[in-house]
Amino acid sequence: MTMAAQSFVQQLNEQVGHEFDAHQQYIAIAAYYDAQTMPQMAALFYGQAVEERDHAMMMVQYLLDAGEVPRIPALAAPRGDFGDVVEPVALALEQEKRVTEQINALTIAAREAGDLASEQFMQWFIKEQVEEVATMGDLLAVVTRSKDDVDRIEEWVAREDSGQTADPTAPRIAGA
Repeated sequence: MTMAAQSFVQQLNEQVGHEFDAHQQYIAIAAYYDAQTMPQMAALFYGQAVEERDHAMMMVQYLLDAGEVPRIPALAAPRGDFGDVVEPVALALEQEKRVTEQINALTIAAREAGDLASEQFMQWFIKEQVEEVATMGDLLAVVTRSKDDVDRIEEWVAREDSGQTADPTAPRIAGA
């Protein structure tokens, strides 16, 4: 017996793929910055990659808890070539905006199906996406303004790194 609405389950399985796509894209971005000898930017995006992987695994755990067998889709290769230090951040911001739309659609699907548990599960992701879009928007402004001074970008990232701690309200991560 499953607890989640099947329309929501199907969309959540698709979202697992989107989260893993974001994970892969952030690794490619981090590697680009590593190759540019920008360790602060590389570390930021390696960290973002882990977050996206964790989001996928939270969704996997929810599917398991709901009595579903998660379906992990195949992934396309991420983009790894960029013309300058601004392009990867612009891509990351576009990606976060797209994920926000996907998360909102998932929440609406749960609501329309009367699946209150799934709707409640999605609330954390809504809050997370507000933060993600804001972070990438700020970073894009800084990188655009300082594109000819990578040391200034690196200093800003180092200064802004909040050393975030784990969010106790976050859903469980499968395998953690």
